[in-house]
Amino acid sequence: MRFNRLRLSGFKSFVDPTELVIAEGLTGVVGPNGCGKSNLLEALRWVMGENRPTAMRGGGMEDVIFAGTSRRPARNFAEVALTLDNSERLAPAGFNDDDVLEITRRITRDLGSAYKANSKEVRARDVQMLFADASTGAHSPALVRQG
Repeated sequence: MRFNRLRLSGFKSFVDPTELVIAEGLTGVVGPNGCGKSNLLEALRWVMGENRPTAMRGGGMEDVIFAGTSRRPARNFAEVALTLDNSERLAPAGFNDDDVLEITRRITRDLGSAYKANSKEVRARDVQMLFADASTGAHSPALVRQG
């Protein structure tokens, strides 16, 4: 399985829908302080099942939802989708029906979060196991974070 694309909407500083294409090989994100580099990595960890608010630099999991600014209102939800190439069918059995696998996590204020795999609702544990079976996940040493 190979990561292809990361889509964010309402996640932290990414209030507008944003898409990051993850090219084959080494992908890095560079930019000045405050441009959202850490937020991209946190979005990746979050969609793969991270459940510790402190890992998201927040006090509660709802802190990942765009909080608003003086010019833009707060959002009521945040959503992150990770698209994977599964053409080699290396995903666990429950996820192995398609060449492309899209894992989506959405959190709504006061309602909590939910996961989907190719638009079908799945449990958080299922998503965590999907990435664990692929030797990656929210705690992978391949994801280098701030500090």
